[in-house]
Amino acid sequence: MSDVQPLFDEETLEVARKRFAGRVEFLKSAPALNFLPSDEVPEVAFAGRSNVGKSSLLNALVGRKALARTSVTPGRTQELNFFDVGEPLAFRLVDMPGYGFAKAPKDIVKKWRFLVNDYLRGRQVLKRALVLIDSRHGIKEVDREILEMLDRAAVSYRMVMTKADKVKATDLAAIVAATEAEARKRPAAHPDIIVTSSEGGMGIPELRAAVIEAIG
Repeated sequence: MSDVQPLFDEETLEVARKRFAGRVEFLKSAPALNFLPSDEVPEVAFAGRSNVGKSSLLNALVGRKALARTSVTPGRTQELNFFDVGEPLAFRLVDMPGYGFAKAPKDIVKKWRFLVNDYLRGRQVLKRALVLIDSRHGIKEVDREILEMLDRAAVSYRMVMTKADKVKATDLAAIVAATEAEARKRPAAHPDIIVTSSEGGMGIPELRAAVIEAIG
Protein backbone atom coordinates (compact mmCIF):
# COMPACT_ATOMS: atom_id res chain seq x y z
CA MET A 1 0.00 0.00 0.00
CA SER A 2 3.07 2.27 -0.27
CA ASP A 3 1.81 3.76 -3.56
CA VAL A 4 -1.37 5.04 -1.94
CA GLN A 5 -1.52 8.81 -1.60
CA PRO A 6 -1.59 10.06 2.01
CA LEU A 7 -4.98 11.21 3.26
CA PHE A 8 -3.56 14.36 4.87
CA ASP A 9 -0.50 16.52 4.27
CA GLU A 10 2.15 17.17 6.93
CA GLU A 11 0.83 20.61 7.79
CA THR A 12 -2.65 19.24 8.47
CA LEU A 13 -1.21 16.46 10.63
CA GLU A 14 0.77 18.97 12.68
CA VAL A 15 -2.25 21.23 13.21
CA ALA A 16 -4.22 18.22 14.42
CA ARG A 17 -1.40 17.16 16.77
CA LYS A 18 -1.40 20.57 18.39
CA ARG A 19 -5.19 20.54 18.80
CA PHE A 20 -4.90 17.32 20.80
CA ALA A 21 -1.83 18.39 22.78
CA GLY A 22 -3.75 20.55 25.23
CA ARG A 23 -6.49 19.84 27.75
CA VAL A 24 -8.43 16.59 27.36
CA GLU A 25 -10.75 15.71 30.24
CA PHE A 26 -13.56 13.30 30.97
CA LEU A 27 -16.78 15.30 31.31
CA LYS A 28 -19.60 12.90 32.13
CA SER A 29 -21.43 9.66 31.34
CA ALA A 30 -24.96 9.80 29.96
CA PRO A 31 -27.11 6.68 30.50
CA ALA A 32 -30.06 8.41 28.82
CA LEU A 33 -30.69 11.41 26.57
CA ASN A 34 -31.75 13.66 29.44
CA PHE A 35 -28.22 13.35 30.83
CA LEU A 36 -26.52 14.67 27.68
CA PRO A 37 -24.26 17.71 28.14
CA SER A 38 -25.11 21.03 26.52
CA ASP A 39 -24.79 21.06 22.75
CA GLU A 40 -22.42 24.03 22.60
CA VAL A 41 -19.56 22.50 20.61
CA PRO A 42 -19.19 19.94 17.80
CA GLU A 43 -18.92 16.25 18.68
CA VAL A 44 -17.26 13.25 17.07
CA ALA A 45 -18.46 9.84 18.26
CA PHE A 46 -16.57 6.55 18.35
CA ALA A 47 -18.48 3.32 17.79
CA GLY A 48 -17.26 -0.26 17.73
CA ARG A 49 -18.16 -3.75 18.81
CA SER A 50 -16.90 -5.08 22.10
CA ASN A 51 -13.17 -5.93 22.16
CA VAL A 52 -12.43 -3.93 19.00
CA GLY A 53 -9.88 -1.86 20.93
CA LYS A 54 -11.90 1.34 21.24
CA SER A 55 -10.60 2.42 24.65
CA SER A 56 -6.99 1.80 23.64
CA LEU A 57 -7.46 3.79 20.44
CA LEU A 58 -9.07 6.70 22.27
CA ASN A 59 -6.21 6.76 24.77
CA ALA A 60 -3.66 6.74 21.93
CA LEU A 61 -5.57 9.46 20.11
CA VAL A 62 -5.43 11.88 23.04
CA GLY A 63 -2.00 10.79 24.26
CA ARG A 64 -3.25 9.64 27.66
CA LYS A 65 -2.75 6.23 29.25
CA ALA A 66 -6.10 5.81 30.97
CA LEU A 67 -8.52 8.50 29.87
CA ALA A 68 -10.92 5.93 28.43
CA ARG A 69 -11.39 2.96 30.71
CA THR A 70 -11.69 -0.59 29.44
CA SER A 71 -14.68 -2.46 30.82
CA VAL A 72 -13.80 -5.76 32.51
CA THR A 73 -16.91 -7.41 31.14
CA PRO A 74 -17.75 -6.53 27.51
CA GLY A 75 -21.23 -5.08 27.10
CA ARG A 76 -21.58 -3.86 30.68
CA THR A 77 -20.91 -0.18 29.98
CA GLN A 78 -24.12 1.09 28.44
CA GLU A 79 -23.56 4.84 28.58
CA LEU A 80 -22.33 7.60 26.31
CA ASN A 81 -19.05 8.94 27.70
CA PHE A 82 -18.14 12.54 26.85
CA PHE A 83 -14.64 14.04 26.80
CA ASP A 84 -13.88 17.75 26.53
CA VAL A 85 -10.98 18.76 24.28
CA GLY A 86 -9.30 22.17 24.25
CA GLU A 87 -8.98 25.19 26.51
CA PRO A 88 -11.24 26.99 25.90
CA LEU A 89 -13.49 24.04 25.03
CA ALA A 90 -13.21 23.37 21.29
CA PHE A 91 -14.98 20.06 20.72
CA ARG A 92 -16.01 16.79 22.37
CA LEU A 93 -15.22 13.16 21.77
CA VAL A 94 -18.01 10.70 22.52
CA ASP A 95 -17.27 7.10 23.46
CA MET A 96 -20.34 5.10 22.53
CA PRO A 97 -21.07 1.81 24.30
CA GLY A 98 -19.70 -1.27 22.55
CA TYR A 99 -22.06 -3.45 20.55
CA GLY A 100 -22.18 -7.07 19.49
CA PHE A 101 -21.81 -8.55 22.98
CA ALA A 102 -23.26 -12.05 22.75
CA LYS A 103 -23.77 -12.64 26.48
CA ALA A 104 -25.62 -9.43 27.33
CA PRO A 105 -29.25 -9.75 28.46
CA LYS A 106 -31.87 -8.74 25.90
CA ASP A 107 -32.98 -5.74 27.95
CA ILE A 108 -29.40 -4.42 27.91
CA VAL A 109 -29.20 -4.82 24.14
CA LYS A 110 -32.56 -3.06 23.77
CA LYS A 111 -31.41 -0.20 25.99
CA TRP A 112 -28.23 0.15 23.93
CA ARG A 113 -30.18 0.30 20.69
CA PHE A 114 -32.59 2.97 21.93
CA LEU A 115 -29.85 5.12 23.47
CA VAL A 116 -27.55 5.00 20.46
CA ASN A 117 -30.29 5.41 17.88
CA ASP A 118 -31.84 8.38 19.70
CA TYR A 119 -28.45 10.02 20.11
CA LEU A 120 -27.53 9.58 16.46
CA ARG A 121 -30.87 10.88 15.20
CA GLY A 122 -31.29 13.79 17.57
CA ARG A 123 -27.85 15.23 18.30
CA GLN A 124 -27.46 18.28 16.07
CA VAL A 125 -23.82 18.91 17.03
CA LEU A 126 -22.71 15.37 16.07
CA LYS A 127 -20.46 15.99 13.07
CA ARG A 128 -19.20 12.48 12.37
CA ALA A 129 -19.06 8.97 13.75
CA LEU A 130 -15.91 6.89 13.54
CA VAL A 131 -16.77 3.20 13.32
CA LEU A 132 -13.95 0.92 14.43
CA ILE A 133 -13.46 -2.33 12.53
CA ASP A 134 -11.13 -5.09 13.76
CA SER A 135 -8.45 -5.65 11.10
CA ARG A 136 -8.27 -9.32 12.04
CA HIS A 137 -11.87 -9.95 11.00
CA GLY A 138 -13.08 -7.14 8.76
CA ILE A 139 -16.70 -6.03 8.74
CA LYS A 140 -19.02 -8.41 10.59
CA GLU A 141 -22.82 -8.50 10.57
CA VAL A 142 -22.93 -6.72 13.94
CA ASP A 143 -20.86 -3.92 12.36
CA ARG A 144 -23.28 -3.69 9.46
CA GLU A 145 -26.12 -3.09 11.91
CA ILE A 146 -24.48 0.10 13.19
CA LEU A 147 -23.52 1.13 9.64
CA GLU A 148 -27.15 0.80 8.59
CA MET A 149 -28.25 2.71 11.67
CA LEU A 150 -25.90 5.55 10.71
CA ASP A 151 -27.07 5.46 7.08
CA ARG A 152 -30.71 5.71 8.18
CA ALA A 153 -29.91 8.57 10.56
CA ALA A 154 -27.95 10.33 7.79
CA VAL A 155 -24.94 10.72 10.10
CA SER A 156 -21.64 11.02 8.26
CA TYR A 157 -19.19 8.33 9.31
CA ARG A 158 -15.74 6.98 8.52
CA MET A 159 -14.53 3.44 9.14
CA VAL A 160 -11.30 3.00 11.08
CA MET A 161 -9.37 -0.27 11.12
CA THR A 162 -7.93 -1.26 14.52
CA LYS A 163 -5.21 -3.72 15.59
CA ALA A 164 -3.49 -3.58 12.20
CA ASP A 165 -0.27 -4.79 13.81
CA LYS A 166 -1.94 -8.14 14.52
CA VAL A 167 -2.43 -8.98 10.83
CA LYS A 168 0.00 -10.00 8.08
CA ALA A 169 0.52 -7.30 5.45
CA THR A 170 -1.07 -9.30 2.63
CA ASP A 171 -4.13 -10.16 4.73
CA LEU A 172 -4.43 -6.57 5.91
CA ALA A 173 -4.36 -5.25 2.35
CA ALA A 174 -7.21 -7.58 1.37
CA ILE A 175 -9.34 -6.62 4.38
CA VAL A 176 -8.72 -2.92 3.83
CA ALA A 177 -9.73 -3.25 0.17
CA ALA A 178 -12.93 -5.08 1.12
CA THR A 179 -13.76 -2.44 3.73
CA GLU A 180 -13.18 0.38 1.25
CA ALA A 181 -15.41 -1.37 -1.26
CA GLU A 182 -18.22 -1.57 1.27
CA ALA A 183 -17.73 2.07 2.30
CA ARG A 184 -18.24 3.18 -1.30
CA LYS A 185 -21.63 1.45 -1.37
CA ARG A 186 -22.99 3.17 1.73
CA PRO A 187 -24.70 6.58 1.45
CA ALA A 188 -23.39 8.15 4.67
CA ALA A 189 -19.89 6.60 4.67
CA HIS A 190 -16.69 8.50 3.96
CA PRO A 191 -14.94 6.70 1.08
CA ASP A 192 -11.50 6.69 2.74
CA ILE A 193 -10.70 4.58 5.77
CA ILE A 194 -7.86 4.90 8.28
CA VAL A 195 -5.73 1.93 9.33
CA THR A 196 -4.48 2.11 12.92
CA SER A 197 -2.59 0.32 15.66
CA SER A 198 -2.87 1.66 19.20
CA GLU A 199 0.29 -0.15 20.28
CA GLY A 200 2.52 1.00 17.45
CA GLY A 201 0.93 4.39 16.83
CA MET A 202 0.10 3.56 13.22
CA GLY A 203 -2.55 5.89 11.82
CA ILE A 204 -2.95 7.94 15.00
CA PRO A 205 -1.82 11.24 13.40
CA GLU A 206 -4.24 10.62 10.53
CA LEU A 207 -7.05 9.81 12.94
CA ARG A 208 -6.47 13.09 14.78
CA ALA A 209 -6.57 14.91 11.47
CA ALA A 210 -9.82 13.14 10.54
CA VAL A 211 -11.42 14.35 13.78
CA ILE A 212 -10.32 17.95 13.15
CA GLU A 213 -11.53 17.71 9.54
CA ALA A 214 -14.93 16.49 10.76
CA ILE A 215 -15.53 19.35 13.18
CA GLY A 216 -14.64 21.89 10.51
